[in-house]
Amino acid sequence: MYTKYFQFFCFFLISALIIGCKDDVLPKPKSYLSLEYPEPKYKMFDKTCGYIFDYNILGNVIDKGNCNFDIEYPNLKATVYLNYKPVNKNINSLLRDAQKLTYEHVKKADEILEQPFVNKNKKTYGMFYEVGGNAASQSQFYLTDSVKHFLVGSVYFYAKPNYDSVLPASEYVKNDLRILMESLRWK
Repeated sequence: MYTKYFQFFCFFLISALIIGCKDDVLPKPKSYLSLEYPEPKYKMFDKTCGYIFDYNILGNVIDKGNCNFDIEYPNLKATVYLNYKPVNKNINSLLRDAQKLTYEHVKKADEILEQPFVNKNKKTYGMFYEVGGNAASQSQFYLTDSVKHFLVGSVYFYAKPNYDSVLPASEYVKNDLRILMESLRWK
């Protein structure tokens, strides 16, 4: 009687192994991170300061006093810091400080691309810095009219610097910075 059960068990086990074993091994398909952000909509920001600019309404503009503002992106976990300084025969010092702020990231950055910005109609001149690699800030800029106004901006994310992880959000905010720079007008 036990031999009958043993034979049935062996037959069942061998059948399962033959049917269950295939030579075709298929790897898992690659997956890619797919982040979709809303289409940006821009609004003019005008306070009693020396400048006006357009910003993405996805961000919340917070007044920090003395014409300094933060644009917080809660969904992206990012903040754009805008720091305003009046020019009082100290343009060289302001330029050095803005460049120094950017190049402090050179230790972690793979590259820093400088893109000059000139808008003669609005008398706005400056530089946009795109920082590649695991730096704390991926985008920074400064704008000035060289006579009265100087504005520095930088983006920081609330996350450990990992270039691949923040790249989609960084690209989104970088485009907003370009709109801000292009729309900025001095009063």
